[in-house]
Amino acid sequence: MSGSLQLALSEKSGVALLDETNIDAFLTPAPGASAHALLFFGGDPAQRSETHDVAIIFPQLVKAFAGRLRAAIIAPAAEKALEGRFSVCVYPSLVVTYGSETLGVLPKVYDWSEYLSRIEALLQLQAAPPKEPRVRITFTEGETSS
Repeated sequence: MSGSLQLALSEKSGVALLDETNIDAFLTPAPGASAHALLFFGGDPAQRSETHDVAIIFPQLVKAFAGRLRAAIIAPAAEKALEGRFSVCVYPSLVVTYGSETLGVLPKVYDWSEYLSRIEALLQLQAAPPKEPRVRITFTEGETSS
C-alpha cells in the first residue's frame, strides 16, 4: 500500500500523520483546543481514484472549519488496524470525532456543499446519536415469520 500521497499531504498541509501509537494522544485535545477532529482514511490511491479527490478537498475542509476541529491523516499502514474503531468500511473516508467517539463517517466523495452541511451538523454533536439495537432473528425448521 502506497503512503506517499498521505505523507506528502501531511507535510504540505502541516496535518499530523497518525497510527496506532499516537491516535489516542491526538484525540485527547489540549486545553482550549476543539474536541472535534476530522480524520482522513485514504486507502491506496492506486486502487481508489477518489482518494486523490478527497486529498484535494481535505485541506480545504480543514481551512473552512478552522478553530472548530483538529485534523489528522491516518497513516496507510495503520488504516486496517483503526478502521473498525472508527466505523470505516469504505475508502477514502473522512471521520468526524468528538474526543475518541466517532460521530460520523463520510465515505467516498461528496459535493462541497454536502461536505459543509454534513460536517456542520456533526460539529453540533458531542456524542454519537444512539444506534438502534441490532436484533438477529433466526428461524428453526418449520417456523415462519408470520
